[in-house]
Amino acid sequence: MLEALLRLLPAAWRDTTRDYLVLMRMDRPIGALLLLWPTWWALWLAQHDFPPPHLLVIFTVGVFLMRAAGCVINDYADRWLDPQVERTKGRPIAAGRVTPRAALVLFGVLMLLAFGLVLLTNALTVKLSLAGAALATLYPFAKRHTHLPQVVLGAAFGWSIPMAFAAVKGGGINVGLFDALPPLCWVLFLANVVWATVYDTEYAMVDRDEDIKAGSKSTAILFGDDDRMIIGVLMGTFVMALVLIGSRAELHWSYYFAVVAAAGLCGYQQWLIRTRERAACFAAFRNNLWVGMVVWAGVCLALAIRH
Repeated sequence: MLEALLRLLPAAWRDTTRDYLVLMRMDRPIGALLLLWPTWWALWLAQHDFPPPHLLVIFTVGVFLMRAAGCVINDYADRWLDPQVERTKGRPIAAGRVTPRAALVLFGVLMLLAFGLVLLTNALTVKLSLAGAALATLYPFAKRHTHLPQVVLGAAFGWSIPMAFAAVKGGGINVGLFDALPPLCWVLFLANVVWATVYDTEYAMVDRDEDIKAGSKSTAILFGDDDRMIIGVLMGTFVMALVLIGSRAELHWSYYFAVVAAAGLCGYQQWLIRTRERAACFAAFRNNLWVGMVVWAGVCLALAIRH
């Protein structure tokens, strides 16, 4: 798809355009989808129905912009690490095809575009977006100072949840903060932090040996030989959080089929990573695309039946 679109450009522009699109990971949309699913969970649960179309468009486009911005600042921060890792040494900044200064300019443009979308919502959502921007910027640097960058990623990816609740519920004159951001919002946010820690740890297991040599930090390194057991505990916590979400949102019982399916997919991921082989760990990471989709489908079905 990417190459087909590039062929529409003049030949002299193609290589440079490809480098910038790869820098934004437009050739690998799975990261954007892992951010999109919890955003859609929040929009549907906040509205308790199909969300307003304009908010659905704003948040969907915003997800892709923020994920692209996050990838750019991540590669900027990792420009010292990526050349030392086999899987990442060919990235545009690491390979010298895009300069760090150009990457920072692109990051600024993407953040401004995303902020422009947020301005189309309400004041509370705008205020929350500032914290979201800070989290997105902080994550790439977390791996230098803590073994928990995956938790920071979960918070950054999950911050769209309170923003979605604020956009749906926080526009009224007399709407209080507790009404706009109810407990359901924060249970959903914490569930996403746990889930993101699971899938990004699986992702980090792919590069664990090289990250240790390069001096980078991750939960995969922190967990060590106990990685599968700890991931299993986190998976169980995530599934229990999904049950609590269904209870708090008073979802139709059909939602729990999705919870069972999500639990089954988690079990399949445990089977995949049993040997800790790189390809298997990456496959387990990618499998989370289906976890997010299954939960969203379960929420949609439960709300549709109720209405």
